[in-house]
Amino acid sequence: MKLPRAVQNLIEKFEKLPGVGPKSAQRLVFYLLHNPDHELEDFAQKITALKKNTVLCEHCHNVSESNPCSICGDPSREVEVLCVVEQPLDVIALERSNSFKGKYHVLHGSIAPLNNIGPDQLFLHDIADRLEGVTELIIATNPTMEGEATALYISEYLATRGAGANKVTITRIGHGLPIGADIEYADGVTLARALEGRRKL
Repeated sequence: MKLPRAVQNLIEKFEKLPGVGPKSAQRLVFYLLHNPDHELEDFAQKITALKKNTVLCEHCHNVSESNPCSICGDPSREVEVLCVVEQPLDVIALERSNSFKGKYHVLHGSIAPLNNIGPDQLFLHDIADRLEGVTELIIATNPTMEGEATALYISEYLATRGAGANKVTITRIGHGLPIGADIEYADGVTLARALEGRRKL
């Protein structure tokens, strides 16, 4: 059976979304197909508004409704600490922890040569322009090969730009065992990082 062209076109669009395979894409499309017209129209309007009603903050590059974003525009935030993250979702996660009161810099990805993503495809080189008054730069990229490569690149890049001369301490977010995890199930790299990041009780 050949699917109607409108159905097939939407399936193909859904398949391009991260984590959505062909079967999931089909289920999503047929779910939408059985929704009332007003629900579909509302769904379409919200997708259209996604780009129209959001901006990237000119300072930190986080997704926001205003420019500057609410974090960059908050005078109570600590300007001495800047945290570099890969994605806007990382900002949400860190804010949810209520443990960071500084400002952010969102890269919108990580260096991934296999995917043709280099430093120039990220908001990376303007970090150096944001170090005025900063005493600590926290690199909070993911503990993946790409995240580690990105962290190393940032550290080396800032060293060539004289970040050390500006008395900026560059730190890396700690990695290790999550709360509630059993040591016996942890991989070697995680255990090594947990040991490296140990602290005095």
